Amino acid sequence: MNQSNLILHCGAAKADREQLAHVCTPDGDNTWCPIPHETLVSEVEGALNRANMRIVTEAHGMSADGARYFGLLQVANGDEQGDYSYVLGLRNSHDKRFPAGLVVGSAVFVCDNLAFSGEIKIARKHTRFIMRDLPGLVSGAVGQLGDRWHEQAERINAYRGHELTDVQAHDLVIRALDNRAITVTQVPAILQEWRTPRHPEFSADGKSAWRLFNAVTEAAKGSGLWALPQRTQALHGLLDGEVGLFSQS
Repeated sequence: MNQSNLILHCGAAKADREQLAHVCTPDGDNTWCPIPHETLVSEVEGALNRANMRIVTEAHGMSADGARYFGLLQVANGDEQGDYSYVLGLRNSHDKRFPAGLVVGSAVFVCDNLAFSGEIKIARKHTRFIMRDLPGLVSGAVGQLGDRWHEQAERINAYRGHELTDVQAHDLVIRALDNRAITVTQVPAILQEWRTPRHPEFSADGKSAWRLFNAVTEAAKGSGLWALPQRTQALHGLLDGEVGLFSQS
């Protein structure tokens, strides 16, 4: 997982774990209880370790002078020969901008394109008892990973095996726009990636739903990490229906 792509997704400056640990957490009050960025990362790391899952790459970023944190943890999925890996997206804030949160998704090795289906996610406001509740919420989310891996593998294989004509692809782009899976400004980039993928790997299966999926996620790189879960969930719902899978959205 490329550090620069995390920055591209979330608009933050690269940071390491030591820098996270040195960020000063502001004092809370009776209704607002911020937590250290490093505490969130450590809770997720511990839950993964207890589930015998291994972090193979991690990338962290901060913005607003350290008040906002974003991170990605790439998790070994037992399919080292595959084209994608599983990732956990994390965020936390010290300025009340957003709650502590976690989403689970996938990243394509060749380009670090991210996709979050929205099936596993947590968001916990910085209110009283957050430190009591956080370990259970994180462990519950991590505990679902094993079940979701098989479902995501089935989905991607179905996308690879489903051919699309240009007319079908163009229709899906318009439907994705209607479903708010993409924005108007992304349409030219998506069509360019569909017609001439910048990564040859996405041409290997011909004009497939997998090729269109990666055209969309490539164009979405600049849209912000936490805009992706809702948009890619809508995209999965659209393509799942096209290839004959039951929608997971």
